[in-house]
Amino acid sequence: MLSQLIYVSVRANECSDSEIQKILESSIRNNAKIDITGVLLYSDKKFLQCLEGDYDEIMALYDKIKLDKRHKNVVLITVGMIKERFFPSWQMGSKKINSDYEFSTKMSLSEKKDFNAILKGEKPTESKAIDLIKKFF
Repeated sequence: MLSQLIYVSVRANECSDSEIQKILESSIRNNAKIDITGVLLYSDKKFLQCLEGDYDEIMALYDKIKLDKRHKNVVLITVGMIKERFFPSWQMGSKKINSDYEFSTKMSLSEKKDFNAILKGEKPTESKAIDLIKKFF
């Protein structure tokens, strides 16, 4: 069943920008093989990732992701069935965001508050989380 998983984590101090590039290259290469799509928002301090694909595949990938030493404090925001992919052509899209979370995207004060809550590991409704992530793309 087509599903979506969103998590947030704290970027390890040792995780350099070149490590981020390795994550993205590996994701693009490996996700295509198992039909997973999604996006990664990242800053100097945080990761926020959305994965889409078969439920069993994204859960298996999430289990591997949780063990990765390039981040810590992994918090599952939401997981559930979806009718269609929000990022169908991206094995892993990405965007760097400012670590002080200055929003260059037009977002309401309420949306900014919700986004910061997600980055703190608080769990919004599924649709609110994906709507906020899509604003960055």
